[in-house]
Amino acid sequence: MSIAEQALTESRTLRAQHATRVDVLDRVKALTLLPDGVHATIDIVAGYYGVDADAVESVVRRNRDELAENGLRVIRGTELREFDSVNLTESKNRRALTLFTRRTILNVGQLLTGSAIAQRVRAYLLDVEEIAPADLRHEAIERAAISHAQVRVLRAAEGLVDQAWLRAKTKVVIARGLGEEPELDPADKPLYVPDYLRERGVTSKRDLASIQSWFGRRLVALAEADGIELPETRTSELPNGQLRETRAWTERHRPLFDAVWSRWYAADYDDRPAVLTA
Repeated sequence: MSIAEQALTESRTLRAQHATRVDVLDRVKALTLLPDGVHATIDIVAGYYGVDADAVESVVRRNRDELAENGLRVIRGTELREFDSVNLTESKNRRALTLFTRRTILNVGQLLTGSAIAQRVRAYLLDVEEIAPADLRHEAIERAAISHAQVRVLRAAEGLVDQAWLRAKTKVVIARGLGEEPELDPADKPLYVPDYLRERGVTSKRDLASIQSWFGRRLVALAEADGIELPETRTSELPNGQLRETRAWTERHRPLFDAVWSRWYAADYDDRPAVLTA
């Protein structure tokens, strides 16, 4: 699964952005519904996605509230008997029946892993034409196009940089391309050495260029000394415009940043006014 797809499977906000795109289902594969032309059963949904019914039931158990918002419902008693008579299905002495609408089936495809069909559904949803419907303003379309281009770059980086950082970065890019705030665990937010230094009052390019490299080396040395697992790498731009491989630090590592700052830099900078960054 690509990083972009993983962001979709993990973010309810991103899934909600595509909740009405039920046309994607028939683009990927012909969808057969019950005779009423509206509903499908667990077996039908499982058949569409090429998985066992247990896989669909597992998705339902883990995401029942979200699926219910998108049309999932369970019928019993008189409603079940009437439904069976209209749809010519046999009750088989069942007490309840779970029903899916097209919107619910699409929601399942956003969540279901281990299915090639679900993967193709997500690929359609992540395509820039799907992200930017025709009625969006020009600015929004441009934003979505830029986001899509960035996602393509991030996909190309899979296997080359820290996966946790790449996943968090992709969530941010996709959400902003949709005009939404990303849903991230605050601890997973990328933490960049230059941003941290600016927060601490290191504002000139000359000082940033002088401190940044050594600050990063000291982070690594202190982490290794304290037995802290190092993150993998990512490509970062230095203040002088050069690119180099740096560690994919996140907010989880802020205490380590603070320790390096206190040990080597606080005496020189803490008496200066800090510059807060967004």
